Amino acid sequence: MKSGRFGCIKEKLKGVLVATIALLGTFDTKGEEYTWLKNCLTDLGVDVLGIDVGSFSTSPLADISSDAVIAAAGEDAAGLRERRNRGEMMTVMGRGAAEVIRQLAADGRIHGLLSLGGSGGSSVAAPAMQALPIGFPKLLVSTMASGDVKPYVGEADSTLMYSVVDVAGINSISVLVFGNAAAAIAGMAKAYEARLTLPPADLKPLIGLTMFGVTTPACNEARETLTELGYEVLVFHATGTGGRAMENLVNSGLLAGVCDLTTTELADDLVGGVLTAGPDRLELAGAKGVPQVISLGALDMVNFGPSDTVPPQFADRNLFVHNPTVTLMRTTTEEMVELGRRIARKLRAAVGPTDLFIPLRGVSAIDVDGAPFRDAAADEALFTVLRDGLAGSNVVVHELDQAINDPGFGKAMAEALHNYITSQ
Repeated sequence: MKSGRFGCIKEKLKGVLVATIALLGTFDTKGEEYTWLKNCLTDLGVDVLGIDVGSFSTSPLADISSDAVIAAAGEDAAGLRERRNRGEMMTVMGRGAAEVIRQLAADGRIHGLLSLGGSGGSSVAAPAMQALPIGFPKLLVSTMASGDVKPYVGEADSTLMYSVVDVAGINSISVLVFGNAAAAIAGMAKAYEARLTLPPADLKPLIGLTMFGVTTPACNEARETLTELGYEVLVFHATGTGGRAMENLVNSGLLAGVCDLTTTELADDLVGGVLTAGPDRLELAGAKGVPQVISLGALDMVNFGPSDTVPPQFADRNLFVHNPTVTLMRTTTEEMVELGRRIARKLRAAVGPTDLFIPLRGVSAIDVDGAPFRDAAADEALFTVLRDGLAGSNVVVHELDQAINDPGFGKAMAEALHNYITSQ
């Protein structure tokens, strides 16, 4: 029985569509493996476009040469090779591969990306995969896939497959693993290409919403309001990775708006907590012109692991054990002032509609009267810097005589965002 667009995709796959796989690798050192993969992919009914990132490669497998990849990174191939600096070469190749892959995908020339390698090959493939939009098929077969894969995945929806044996020739194990990888990327690419040929679906606009445990009531209210207004709301846990994942969707052009209610990751970046999203957090939506409403959720806290992992220089600070694996530290007045400066600078730079909602009676569930992190003076220092820093800007500042989780706060943010989106 057919089911919506998936039924349509099934019908499309019965047709004569031919997906193209970008096969990215070091063809000079892994020529045998990539030749086998190319033949396997062709047998599976997909086309192959070879992209060579070998340092000194002139392989006939390449449709896009290593010289072209280096040029895409803005470097001179001859000069780079003369220096014989492996680290520099890998960095340049990764940057160039990302640019090549990004452009091929934007032009509709490829429908999936497959790469394999050890630590070096994986480090080149990773930027290319992270450059692709969410939903674009990307698969990496790697010797590194059973360890810490964060450097390779980032916030992308990459698929990683452990190679089991080293990527060194074709043998009775590698044919099984590589064969599964080829079949997987071929299937994903065919389905992806079929989706591209379908008529536009009646899909709801997507909204990104940031949440933390101590801002859950406000986030639930915002989510319910936006859902009633006809949006699909994607909730991101503000754990560093969550904020980056949301902004990756902004960069992919998939979000109609952002309800950035929980900006706590900025406090971790400032003070050295474990949930930082990096110094560029809260900048991408503004730079892209995506409508955004912002609040100050959980800026009263910096996150650490178990209590015995809190750095010794913070031993005399106001600490709160949230659970056995999370210890929170109250931000000081001085830290709140600096957070205000950073937020004001980021919001002033926004080119799209931007509102800031200030909860005058507390920025988290434990920053209210009688709660362990209540520090009205520190909060007011943050608010004052924001008022002054945003005066005369295009940012609309709403000061609500409420705590962030009081009824009506999340709804007000949701309705403001809806008004921006519908007035465009």
